[in-house]
Amino acid sequence: MSETVTIELDGEALTVPVGTPVAAAILAAGRTPYRHHAKGGSPRAPYCLMGVCFDCLVTVDDVPDCRGCLVEVAEGMRVTRQVIGAGDGHG
Repeated sequence: MSETVTIELDGEALTVPVGTPVAAAILAAGRTPYRHHAKGGSPRAPYCLMGVCFDCLVTVDDVPDCRGCLVEVAEGMRVTRQVIGAGDGHG
């Protein structure tokens, strides 16, 4: 059995394996849309999963625009998907 951590995703507890990238945890939890594009508000999801495309941006512990594919989950981490304000330049 693998070790797990509990993170907060959009205010809800989520238990995920240690070493999981935040983006993978969100996708595995089935949370869609992952985020919205800053221009036009189109739904987005991680594309490259290696830090190049920036479609995995999330807020981690109050720090916006973190690349979720490059950040590993940690116990107590607070993650917010950037879906609020779709189309207004904040997502």
